[in-house]
Amino acid sequence: MGKKIERSLKGEKNQSAVSQDDEDPNKTPEPYSCTGNFQADFTELCRRNSMTSIPLVVHRARPPTQAAPESSKPEKGKDKGKSAVPEPEPEPEVDPEGENAEPPPKTYVVKDKFEFFRPSVQVEMENYDKPETVTEIYIRGWKIDDVMMNTLKQCWSVMEKLHTINLWNTGLTKDTVSIMASTLPSIVNLRTLILDGNVVKDENWHELITDESPVQNLSLRHCGMTDTGAKAIGEALGTVKRANTKLVSLNLAGNQISDQGVIDIANGLRMNRTLMSLSLASNQVGDKGASKLGEVLSRFPLSHEEVVERRKQKSSMGSPDRNKSPPPSRRADSKDRPGSVRSSSQHDKTDKSKQKQSAKTKKDAGKGGKEPPKEEEKHDKSKGKKDDKAAAKKASLVADTKNAAKGKTKGKDKGKPSQAEPEEMGDSSFINPLTDEADFIDGQLWVSGNRLLINLNLSRNQIGEQGMAAILKAMQYQTTLSLGSKSGGTGLMRICVFKNKISSDHDIVRKINDIMLPKDPFYKPPPQTPEAESTT
Repeated sequence: MGKKIERSLKGEKNQSAVSQDDEDPNKTPEPYSCTGNFQADFTELCRRNSMTSIPLVVHRARPPTQAAPESSKPEKGKDKGKSAVPEPEPEPEVDPEGENAEPPPKTYVVKDKFEFFRPSVQVEMENYDKPETVTEIYIRGWKIDDVMMNTLKQCWSVMEKLHTINLWNTGLTKDTVSIMASTLPSIVNLRTLILDGNVVKDENWHELITDESPVQNLSLRHCGMTDTGAKAIGEALGTVKRANTKLVSLNLAGNQISDQGVIDIANGLRMNRTLMSLSLASNQVGDKGASKLGEVLSRFPLSHEEVVERRKQKSSMGSPDRNKSPPPSRRADSKDRPGSVRSSSQHDKTDKSKQKQSAKTKKDAGKGGKEPPKEEEKHDKSKGKKDDKAAAKKASLVADTKNAAKGKTKGKDKGKPSQAEPEEMGDSSFINPLTDEADFIDGQLWVSGNRLLINLNLSRNQIGEQGMAAILKAMQYQTTLSLGSKSGGTGLMRICVFKNKISSDHDIVRKINDIMLPKDPFYKPPPQTPEAESTT
């Protein structure tokens, strides 16, 4: 009995030791590697961070759709023996009290108030049967701190289908914006980033549009942005030596940007040739900011720094092969320095000896009246032809292998030797606006302005008659300017200037609308009446 008791006590001690090892709080768990399934990764990372309440991952709410009415046609293969005449349907019983009547369709879904206000992450998917195909993420009205942003960062970096992130009123700070900016380059397919309603005092929004960021559409509405943030964004859009080549649309409506901030953004548009849509609605833009925008959109004089950079660009374009050594084929064919001195000298000696022998044979033949033997010449000629054919076959085989490695060549380049040409990247095809044609006026170089911007919203600002006149002048210049320069572009196609200091019935505003209305892609001219058609 005593031995059995001792064994049982030893077993209990061993089990307690194993349980203590499993539940050791000081033991560091293994790092979690995300799989691309957002719901599973997000829940597991939140659990590992010891969060008391984990936000739910739900599908984005959509208005309910009514079920399609069932067709009254009979199915094929059934009731073949019966007549094709349908039986009359029985008349529905009329319920006078209306108790069994169907309720009207609803366009909303009723939820409990505690469930409605509980934090959640709304997602959109390509295929709802595959949880790894999340394409859009929406977070509404709850604060995202550093821990939560790091959790989302780990999930977003492995999501291949994600192209839209929308965080509305989530209490972002300088640190959380920096964390988000650091993970944007790893989200390869990300195109749209919407951060409306996030007031950040440090205004480090420019970190989101660096050269490594793939964001093309950025919305920062109602973020409390001042001239400080606008200046940083203007520098991120473009400077004398570099320009952003990714951002296509920028929405800064509902902020506190004044004339100085708009001037800084306009300075960024001097060298930027990628941004196509800019919204500055509901800000504090005045005549100075509008005049600066009009100058950038029409034409502007180059500063001293821009002139220096222009000369550098022109010199690099004029002599691209200045510092390059000549190719080996040119060095081999040159007369001053042959490819191999030793081999050429021996070749010259043999050629001279052959010439002497041929001259001697000709001289002897002239004296004796006999012709030189022709068998050796025939043999040499046939041998030379065979050698030429073998060399041609070898050259064709080499060319075929090169073409197979390079790919199919165009029909016009069949007779030319195949040369490995470097592929042009997106940034290399970008043409610097400083290299465009310039006019020398009053001691300054003037170049054409930005004509890649096609949409501009300046509504609900403080622009007066002076600023509107500058915008009108820019619009008139763009309509008369030819598109033969290197920068290209069509100029503005839509502009909104209503609800400013100047009334919409003013003559300047009316002229702007008359110029821009035919350019608007959504404009439809009124149909012609029969009387107008007869007159035309």
